[in-house]
Amino acid sequence: MKIAILSDAHDNVWNLTAATQHIQHTDALIFCGDISAPFMLTILAKNYANPIHMVFGNNDGDRFNLMGKANMYDHVTLYGEVMNIELAGKRFYVNHYPEIALEVARGGEFDVICYGHDHEYNIVQHEDYLIINPGTIMGFAPRKMADCDSTFVIYDTVSNRIESFKIISENDEKRVIAYGN
Repeated sequence: MKIAILSDAHDNVWNLTAATQHIQHTDALIFCGDISAPFMLTILAKNYANPIHMVFGNNDGDRFNLMGKANMYDHVTLYGEVMNIELAGKRFYVNHYPEIALEVARGGEFDVICYGHDHEYNIVQHEDYLIINPGTIMGFAPRKMADCDSTFVIYDTVSNRIESFKIISENDEKRVIAYGN
C-alpha cells in the first residue's frame, strides 16, 4: 500500500493542488494537521478520491466547520487530535506535534509515527519504527520567518521505503520533483 503523507498546508491552495495531482496513484492519504480553513478540506477531498485520514493542527481554528466538511465526504476521516489506526498491517500514530510524536515513538507500540507543526522535513528510521515529518505544503518556516521547501512524502508499507517530493514554481506553474531521495 502506498500512503501519501502531507502536513501544514496553511491555505496554500496552489501547493496543495500540485501535491494532490502528484499522489493520485497512492492508496490513501494521511494529513498531519494545519489544513487551516474548511475550504482547504473541500479542495483536498475533491482532488483526492481515496481514503483521507486527518488530525487537527494548532492553526485549524474553525474545528466545527472542519468536522462538518469532513462529514460531507465518505472518504474523509478527521480523527481529532490523535489518529491511531492500522493500515496495511502497519500500526500508525499521527498527531501534529513533534514533542508528542517523538515521545510516543519511544514507547515502541507503533510502526509509523507521523507529525508536522515545525515545517521541517524529517525522516528517522529506527530499528523498530519509522518517524515521518513530511515537512510543509505551505513552503514557509514561521520560526525562521523565511521561505522553505514545500515537501511531502509517499510511504510504501510493503517495502518500508519513503519517496520524498518538493513542489517548485517554474514559469508561473507548480511542479513536483524528487527531494533528497
